[in-house]
Amino acid sequence: MAFERRISLITLGVEDIAEATAFYERLGWKKSSASQESVSFFGLNGIALGLFGRKALAEDAGLKGVPDDKPAFSGVTLAYNVGSESEVDAALAFAESCGARIVKPAEKVFWGGYSGYFADPDGHLWEVAFNPFSPLDENGHMTLPD
Repeated sequence: MAFERRISLITLGVEDIAEATAFYERLGWKKSSASQESVSFFGLNGIALGLFGRKALAEDAGLKGVPDDKPAFSGVTLAYNVGSESEVDAALAFAESCGARIVKPAEKVFWGGYSGYFADPDGHLWEVAFNPFSPLDENGHMTLPD
């Protein structure tokens, strides 16, 4: 067996599902009718984002003794790639207007692109980036060289 090259669902553990849901709705994302009080789903471009209680998510995965405090950094970032440097600046400003906290303002970066970071209300990090070496296709998907 081999895994197909895809991710179906990314689930973020959050402290307050209603608050987290409202943040992503302010970004302009539409909550799916499959959502319930204990979980929210957003259909994205080819994958879905889920919001689920942090402790409940840990319990679902069989993890015991997960601390109540949020880690300063989970070791994971999510990326939102755009088509230009000006789109990075605009996306970061919009995210901030929706309640995000800018963690790192946009700047030219060592790998030749332009990016900055924001944190959602639960501290999940999102990188907003323009990568001139991996342009977006007509569906907004990042293209990588073979």
